[in-house]
Amino acid sequence: MSDKQTRVAFLGLGIMGAPMAANLARAGFEVVAWNRTAEKAETLAASHEGVTVADSPAAAAAAGTVISMVPDSPEVEAVLLGDGGAVEGLPEGGLAIDMSTIAPSASRSIADGLSEKGIAFLDAPVTGSRPKAEDGTLTIMAGGPESAFERARPLFDAMGQLVVHAGPQGHGSMVKLINNTLAAVNAAALAEGLALARAAGLDTDRALEVVASGSGNSAMVALKAGPMLSGDLEPLFKLEHMLKDVRHCLAEARALGAGLSLAESAERLYTEAAEKGLGGSDFAAVIEAVDRPARARSRNSP
Repeated sequence: MSDKQTRVAFLGLGIMGAPMAANLARAGFEVVAWNRTAEKAETLAASHEGVTVADSPAAAAAAGTVISMVPDSPEVEAVLLGDGGAVEGLPEGGLAIDMSTIAPSASRSIADGLSEKGIAFLDAPVTGSRPKAEDGTLTIMAGGPESAFERARPLFDAMGQLVVHAGPQGHGSMVKLINNTLAAVNAAALAEGLALARAAGLDTDRALEVVASGSGNSAMVALKAGPMLSGDLEPLFKLEHMLKDVRHCLAEARALGAGLSLAESAERLYTEAAEKGLGGSDFAAVIEAVDRPARARSRNSP
């Protein structure tokens, strides 16, 4: 590979970004790291050979290829197109890859802004939560030109297990929103089921044994039933981020004239949990929006 292909800037070192950048370093890429809180970039560099720290997205972008992994559209726009953003450091013919989860309309707008500077863009969000980010088995869905996807493929292979070219610009973001909304609805339904089981005085272990062996089983049962019941809400994927994704999906659906009544119900539950101060907890905390009313009804029943 050429120098440009072996060097990559990574912007955003949160729950997902830090282990993703670490996997790139382990795969032999020279990673130029930037984070709004510089200490996170310095920690990554101290613990992984081949990682250096930049003091701005523009400085990091001299690598020629940039990956951004930040919370939402405004942050992506800031690190790529804002003052001191990557666009100021990327050479013509460079490549920007956003792996955040943002609205497809925002992805297309960012692509247009970069295209004016001769820079290719991929919207390439991921799914799999922190454990899969750590072991490099994320699912990556990319939207954008086929040529840009092929350029990015070695990077994706270092971070993910299933890598899919979802289609043109914005399609990666749209697939991710649909996936996360399905997960959000599923987790909300699981929370309601567990709340009902508690209200009825059931042995929840036995109830889950039955559910796991039948048609009610799902990835959410395996991943979130335990945390919901134990109250261990250390964030693998924050509730506030899931709520953001559901809201983006609802906005896209409304623009397309599509109805998502189950997603609307889930959005209300996640909003209620966030209003209880649980936005920074794992999205399993949605159970707190349904379990307390169920317990109250159980206590007040004759």
